Amino acid sequence: MIISRTPVRVSFCGGGTDVDWFAASEPNGGRVTSLALARHIHVTVNARFDDRVRVSYSKMEIVDDFEELEHELVREAMRLTGVTSGVEITTIADIPSRGTGLGSSSTVTVGLLNALHRFAGREVSAAQLADEACRIEIDVLGQPIGRQDQYAAAFGGVNSISFAADGVSVEPLDLGEEVLERLESEFTLVFTGMSRRASSVLSESPEDESDRLARLRAIREQADEARAHLECGDLAGLGALLESAWQAKRGITASVSNEELHALHNRLIELGASGAKLLGAGGGGFFLVHGEPALRSRLSAELGADHRIIPLAVDFDGSTIIHAGSE
Repeated sequence: MIISRTPVRVSFCGGGTDVDWFAASEPNGGRVTSLALARHIHVTVNARFDDRVRVSYSKMEIVDDFEELEHELVREAMRLTGVTSGVEITTIADIPSRGTGLGSSSTVTVGLLNALHRFAGREVSAAQLADEACRIEIDVLGQPIGRQDQYAAAFGGVNSISFAADGVSVEPLDLGEEVLERLESEFTLVFTGMSRRASSVLSESPEDESDRLARLRAIREQADEARAHLECGDLAGLGALLESAWQAKRGITASVSNEELHALHNRLIELGASGAKLLGAGGGGFFLVHGEPALRSRLSAELGADHRIIPLAVDFDGSTIIHAGSE
């Protein structure tokens, strides 16, 4: 049995500039500043007695031919790795695997590839896992998404990730223990209670294309600002930047926000947040919130059970094989 463990990601700034059309057309390309969150998706791959394929996720599929699988990420990962029969595959998530704004779908793809490659006897690099995940999701399946999620999941850590016509580069940020501890105590994820697939938001056309470009260019510059705040330990400045990033993001398409999300954002600020930004493409998922350490307990008390609260803890391992054995 092979078990992979792969983190989801949290993007501080730059989300949306990782899509190919923007990264390739802009002289400075796209850029995000993000981290891998210590919340994971586990993928198990185990040999079957027969040649059938069994896949268990939110539903269960048993097929004679992998081409019959409805789970397109599993089907294409099997095709790419050459592991196409005689296996049982299970995905288990710490958080919902779709619609959270944490890049969960790409995390599944990266973890699948890692586990299937190891099942076939191969050890592959983080760069290869990320590249192959992008190939499946963007090139083969035609999803209108970017490339930050796959690289954040594969590499782990806190990174500045750049996107250009000639490829993707990942630059780890060397943050001290004190900054990392403050990150976990001052930043909180707040679940909105709503979810929406990123592709449904990203595929929408903006009302004003020139305004969209201007906003994306501003968002790319905010990624550099976020990096600077992190590297000098100015987390209050980073919190304020989240607020600016949210205002820029809201205008990209109409479905990024709605009345309920706007009301929740305002409530977060009223409770003492210095900044709050919805993660991912928008429409639901998690808000990333900054404030003094005491804010988290206040959020838990005031928002109730409808809004799950998660601290911002960093995963530095990226996608890794945590078990490779006969049992």
